[in-house]
Amino acid sequence: MSLRNWTRRERPGQWPLTGQRVVLEPLDWTAHGDGLYDAVAAPAVKHIWDYMPLGPFESRQAFEQHLDHVCADHGWETLVIRKGNDGKVLGMASYMRIREIHGSAEIGCVAFGEALKRTPAASEAMYLMASHLFDELGYRRYEWKCHNDNAASHRAASRFGFAYEGVFRNDMVVKGKNRDTAWYAMTDEDWPGLKSAFEAWLAPKNFDAAGEQKRKLESFRA
Repeated sequence: MSLRNWTRRERPGQWPLTGQRVVLEPLDWTAHGDGLYDAVAAPAVKHIWDYMPLGPFESRQAFEQHLDHVCADHGWETLVIRKGNDGKVLGMASYMRIREIHGSAEIGCVAFGEALKRTPAASEAMYLMASHLFDELGYRRYEWKCHNDNAASHRAASRFGFAYEGVFRNDMVVKGKNRDTAWYAMTDEDWPGLKSAFEAWLAPKNFDAAGEQKRKLESFRA
């Protein structure tokens, strides 16, 4: 695309994103706090934070205070993922490293509760966040980064269509240990094909009566 008339983009994550299965809403502790803590930060699910720079959290209050501090300090915009039919809180994800002047942002702090993991709703949430960035705001680049030892995050990035770009060695010291960080990204040139694949995969006809997929998401990009 020509950048001759490029202008600064709007900041993402400022309004709800609505899909067929989920609704994503800007984090509001009054509306979301208890449900979000139970879904992703309570002691029973503390493993969710094993590879993240923050967490686990000793209480709901600590979760709120720590996440608020990090969001304010690093400029994150956090969206809470709710079930579309009953509003149950299922998880969260944040826009990070937002660079409006360049049209670039990262998705991170992706925390899926047990009821969201490995479901069409989880994939739809990722689709909605990407579509918001590219289709609504006109961004050029969308990043995914993970601890290089986090095999599940590597698989998720590839499944969602992020292209692997390499590893930043000795990138951080996190919780007293070294973190090598793997970088993935998709661009505005990649998005039309990825969008078509997401929409074909999410279509009701791709699921049987038991809700099982007929084809994998990756197959729609083949």
